[in-house]
Amino acid sequence: MAWNEPGGKGNPNDPWGNNNRGNKNRGNQPPDLDDALKQLMDKINGLFGKGNGNNNNGNDNGSGAGGFFGIAAAILVVMLAFNSFYTLDEQERGVVLRLGKYLNTEGPGLHFKIPLVDQVIPVNTTKVREAEIKERMLTEDENIVEVELNAQYRVADPIAFALRVELPERTLLSAAESALRHEVGSAAMDPILTTGRAVLAEKVQIRLQDYLDRYQTGMVLTNVNIKDARPPAQVKAAFDDVQKAKQDKERFINEAEAYANAVVPEARGRAQRQLEEASAYKARIIARAEGEAARFNNLYSEYKKAPAVTRERLYIEALSDVYTSSSKVLVDVKGGNNMMYLPLDKLMQNMPAAKGDGASLSSGDISRLTDQVLNEVRTRQNSTGNTTRREGR
Repeated sequence: MAWNEPGGKGNPNDPWGNNNRGNKNRGNQPPDLDDALKQLMDKINGLFGKGNGNNNNGNDNGSGAGGFFGIAAAILVVMLAFNSFYTLDEQERGVVLRLGKYLNTEGPGLHFKIPLVDQVIPVNTTKVREAEIKERMLTEDENIVEVELNAQYRVADPIAFALRVELPERTLLSAAESALRHEVGSAAMDPILTTGRAVLAEKVQIRLQDYLDRYQTGMVLTNVNIKDARPPAQVKAAFDDVQKAKQDKERFINEAEAYANAVVPEARGRAQRQLEEASAYKARIIARAEGEAARFNNLYSEYKKAPAVTRERLYIEALSDVYTSSSKVLVDVKGGNNMMYLPLDKLMQNMPAAKGDGASLSSGDISRLTDQVLNEVRTRQNSTGNTTRREGR
């Protein structure tokens, strides 16, 4: 049977029945609120050893209320005492505010603060924190690239970090995006995607640190890295075609330079050789001319000493030069009508030095050959003259 089922006054499960103190004359009526509060205070006082839970004199309300407020005050004092001390580790600095105004900065250790008056903001000044952004940006040559940037920083000024800026991490992200857009917008796409990432990261770090200093965030960048840079997926195919065309261009340029490196040195070598040959020819001609001039001067000196002998010797030398290159001689006889033929080859066969194959004529042989030629010419001239005289008779 449930406790609230009707059963009259003899129901033992009825909390408001005759079994409860103070409800004898009320029957099934609910208890008074004062009685319930009194019972609660009696139980609390019994726990702390104050009063008797069955004491029903007129001072129960006053002692119960005083005990409750005493307990509350004791709990409040304990809580305030507990909140009056705080500890900072080696990596933290505490920015102390008194009634909302900056008071001082505490170092590591155990410190005291006035409860409800002082506020302490702990700031980690040695931890290296990270922030990342990933955005699509327009380059200087009007191309779109996706750039992912990672910035590492630490707090150098805890006062500025805690008080100057309301949301320093969000400020850092906004400043990093602004600096990155500025630098990407001032550069072409190819260096950003290939070899210019380190330069881009360095420029972004310088500009971002300048922004953070001007905003008085108290943060110092330790490293800025371009994690990735790529064209958007929607234009990746076209971008790959462009990159392939550029690679072909570079390959053709390299092949042309290799061909030029092979041909140009060879051409320069031939040109240098021709210059050296020309210089040698020039030197040879000059030396020969100078030798001929010196020989002529010497010959002129000898000619002045013996003109007839010198003329005869020159004549013989000239004939020697002519005969050595010709095997047949035609002589025009002065005063005659016919030209005489001198079988020079036959005359040379009679020379002892000319009988061997490949033999050369000495100066004596040439002189004897010349004498034979002259004698042959005189003989034929004489015979021609005698014939002419007979015909005249």
